[in-house]
Amino acid sequence: MKLKDLAAKPKLIEIKLEDEETVTKYGEPVSFWIHDRQPIDIFARMSGLGDGDFAQIADLMKDMILNEDGSKISGDGELLPTDLQVKATNKVVEELGKLVNTASAQKIQK
Repeated sequence: MKLKDLAAKPKLIEIKLEDEETVTKYGEPVSFWIHDRQPIDIFARMSGLGDGDFAQIADLMKDMILNEDGSKISGDGELLPTDLQVKATNKVVEELGKLVNTASAQKIQK
């Protein structure tokens, strides 16, 4: 198989914040979207950041946490509630880890 055969344009995937605290506070689960593929520089930047670099991670998330149409949620001075920003950031990191592990597992199976 050629590497080119595995290349594809990123697709939006929905992420839901549906923990009890979020649903109680906001009345329902809160959704956002991310791309199922990210440029490698994003992974490199994230892997180089430690627990004390939350500000840099949050800055990366501004480009990754999207509306259903692929546009950025935060912009023009708009900010997410802090609790949702933290939860969304954690979910993005968790989801990216799953995507990397899934891709690796698929390659091993072939």
